[in-house]
Amino acid sequence: MKLILGLRGAFFLLFAGSAAAGPVAYGICQAGCASVVMACYTAGGATWGATAGATAPATIVGCNTAFGSCQAACAYIALAPTP
Repeated sequence: MKLILGLRGAFFLLFAGSAAAGPVAYGICQAGCASVVMACYTAGGATWGATAGATAPATIVGCNTAFGSCQAACAYIALAPTP
């Protein structure tokens, strides 16, 4: 039994260097994007999640555009390995 546990520990140590934290970095990035767009909406006098459709003010459209760009950057981060 001790041999199996020892081999399992050696296996994990052997492959620990090849781990990538792309999904973790993606989640952190998405949280950052969401917090910034919340601040942007608050500064623009709008409520996050409420739909204004075609009547949205230019500031809110700018917030949405910036949020989309931020999410696109997060998608790139998800593909990049994090040491």
